[in-house]
Amino acid sequence: MGGNTVRRTARAETPEQLLTGRRQPRPSQLDPYKAHLDKRWAEGSTNAIDLHTELQDLGYHGSYQTISDYLRPRRRLRIRVVAPAPPGVRQVTGWMMRHPEHLGDKRRHQFTAVLAKCPELTALHGHVRTFAEILTTRSGQHLKDWITATRTENLPGLHTFTNGLEKDWDAVVQGLTTCWNSGPVEGRVNHIKMIKSQMFGRAKLPLLRKRVLLTAAGNKGTPQP
Repeated sequence: MGGNTVRRTARAETPEQLLTGRRQPRPSQLDPYKAHLDKRWAEGSTNAIDLHTELQDLGYHGSYQTISDYLRPRRRLRIRVVAPAPPGVRQVTGWMMRHPEHLGDKRRHQFTAVLAKCPELTALHGHVRTFAEILTTRSGQHLKDWITATRTENLPGLHTFTNGLEKDWDAVVQGLTTCWNSGPVEGRVNHIKMIKSQMFGRAKLPLLRKRVLLTAAGNKGTPQP
């Protein structure tokens, strides 16, 4: 024990006089205003800049940093509740284009909640489901009625789609009525693209042409299931 410690102990009249260390709180200009800060924090005022302005009106001459340091432990104790992000445009579009039976319970509830908040989206969903029924049942004779019904709604995007249908009306009606489709043609195009990718950087156009013609001739006599 050092001499200074002995002398300070001998001169102390109360135990409190010995409690002088760095861990002891020092007097601060903020002490008279801490009760006001606690009250304002409980009332929901948590902005240190606004509280600093209030205390200056009450006679406080200290710094803003002192107030911020005093409030920092309270900020750490606050629990920040973050609401889940709303579904995006692509997600809602996917729900709308999918068959309702293929949606899970969670997604169905989310989709129902979205539709309840937007009457235009609800109307659009109804027209999309009707068009899907026309497409799957090949009932193209109802397409004109469907277009007439869509134009009574304020849905510009759907109006653009119907205008495109009317530009090639006969082909659209045939596609939605008969069993014929362009599937074989699309399959042949994909097959040609596959051959082209296999020969990329290995041969020129004459060999590519021969391979396309030979594979087409070989598949021509293949019986279809």
